[in-house]
This record gives sequence, structure tokens and C-alpha cells, in this order.
Amino acid sequence: MTKLDRALLTTGLFIPLWLLLGVWLTAQAYPGYQHLQQALSQLGATGAPTAAFSPWVNNFPLALLFALFAWGLARRWRHSNVALASALLVLLHGVASLGTGVFACDPGCTPTEPSFSQHMHNLSGLLMFLSLTLASLLWVWLALRMGDSRLLAIGSLLCVVFSIGTVALMARAAETGQLFGLYQRINYGVAVLWVAGLAWFSLRLPTSCPTKLLVV
Repeated sequence: MTKLDRALLTTGLFIPLWLLLGVWLTAQAYPGYQHLQQALSQLGATGAPTAAFSPWVNNFPLALLFALFAWGLARRWRHSNVALASALLVLLHGVASLGTGVFACDPGCTPTEPSFSQHMHNLSGLLMFLSLTLASLLWVWLALRMGDSRLLAIGSLLCVVFSIGTVALMARAAETGQLFGLYQRINYGVAVLWVAGLAWFSLRLPTSCPTKLLVV
């Protein structure tokens, strides 16, 4: 593994830390912001006190980190078509993260008559969910095929279960107005921790292992 490969894969380890720090710092400049109740997108919503800089602290840097990590995955597991597909999904997630920053949601993020920007924001958010959920689903099988890693396989499966389960809870919370922020943070928090786990696995697995995947 080259130094470039290690540098690219290491970006995956920084993604959860950047998300945690970025959201916390941005929320400090949003008077009365409630992490348990409010969506992450409200930090960058039109009219929010943090709208001007939230995308530059959160969405755009995270999009870059995901893109770099996807490049690292593609280089590390280039012998596997399925792994390359997972890298493409991670890249798509980064592009969608960029989209959620470019297209801010409307004030409150739940307008009765959504603007074009709100529609694009929602579409980007949907792509973020689908891309990373599908990528983790692929790694349920890839983890066993590549390095006999039951831990990563189980972690990937749990990520899929948590992603789907918490989305259902988020939908219910959107109707009741209770704890949407909590469920969203669990949803995305588990996903980015899975990314960090995949980065660690890719860095730690012996370089010779990917040669087994020529037919995958």
C-alpha cells in the first residue's frame, strides 16, 4: 500500500470527528438550537443565524472527505468490481452532501409549499441515505469475502438495520415534532462510524488480501 493510499483511506477516520466537531461548533452560534429536536439541516436553513457559514463548516468539507475516501477505497480494492461499486456509492454520498449544502432547506425545513431549493435539498438527503446504506449492505458480503472479517460484516449489517429503523423513527418524529434531531443523529452517526470502521479495516488488512478478489 502506498503513502497516497494510506492518506486517502485515513480521511475516512476523520469523517465522524469532523461531523461531531462541525455540528457542535456551528450550533454554538445558533441561539436556542436543540440537538434532540432540530434537524442538522436547520443549521444551514434559509434565514438561520448560521446559514452563511454552516455549509462551509459541515457539508462542503465532509463532501471532500467522502470523495477522498471513495478514491482510497477504489485504489485499495481495485481488483473487486463489487468493492469498486461501494466506492462509487461513497462518492455519490459525498456529491449528495455537497448538494445539501448548496441547496439550503426552507426556514424550519418543513414548509407547506417547498421551494426549488427545498426539493433539491430533500433529493440530496435521500441520495445520502440510499448511497451509504447500499454501500454498507455490499460490505456485509465483502467483509467476509475479502478478509474473513465477521466483525465488519456484522457491523455493516447493523448499520443497514439502524439506518432503516431510524429513518422510520424520523418519519414518525416529523409528524409528532418530538426527537427528530435525536433519531437523525443516531442514523447518521452510525453511518459515519461504519465509514471509519471500513477505513480502519482497509488500512489494517494485509496488502496481499485484495488479490483474492479478481473474480468478485
